[in-house]
Amino acid sequence: MNLEQRSAFFAQLKANNPNPETELEYSSPFELLVAVLLSAQATDISVNKGTRQLFKIANTPAALLALGEEGVRPFIEHIGLFRTKGKHLQETCRLLLERHGGEVPRTREALEALPGVGRKTANVILNTAFGEPTMAVDTHIFRVSNRTGLAPGKDVLKVEQQLLKRVPKEYLLDAHHWLILHGRYVCKARSPECAQCIVEPLCGYRQKTGKGQIRGAI
Repeated sequence: MNLEQRSAFFAQLKANNPNPETELEYSSPFELLVAVLLSAQATDISVNKGTRQLFKIANTPAALLALGEEGVRPFIEHIGLFRTKGKHLQETCRLLLERHGGEVPRTREALEALPGVGRKTANVILNTAFGEPTMAVDTHIFRVSNRTGLAPGKDVLKVEQQLLKRVPKEYLLDAHHWLILHGRYVCKARSPECAQCIVEPLCGYRQKTGKGQIRGAI
């Protein structure tokens, strides 16, 4: 896509959803951090099911640490990898209290020093909680970026770097949410809904599907 096409691509997504938001439920940076940690290889629906109840009794690092792994387990045991995630949550809460006064840090370096927090999670926190124009590339964004020709890349870091360069600045803050929602509900892996896609005319995908057709996927 050239600059004109990329601008039109995001203008359409914005017109369709002017204020995109994460589907994870949270009311503070700490709650968002917990939710994102739990969301690895899990659906937002399953995470929200657990955190709705968990946050009623423990929504601070001190409160969550006081529960311990056994206390947290009933709220997250329906989520994949819950044992590992429970350990990461406990250690993260301890480090937040010891190193950051119980607050979620606002730098990538400090975030990535927390257990279970990689580059993608750090980008989500920086973007969604603190309003920084970062790009957290998950499987949906990786697929959409490559399939459409928006920002091709062989790995997630390359796609992230390409997106940061190629997304017009006026759309960069919300681009992460537009792309993930588009990949989740329209530009699906096995059955992209090209016939219902609002950016289809701008898309470079060569195996576009008509209604009820599937000709291939990335």
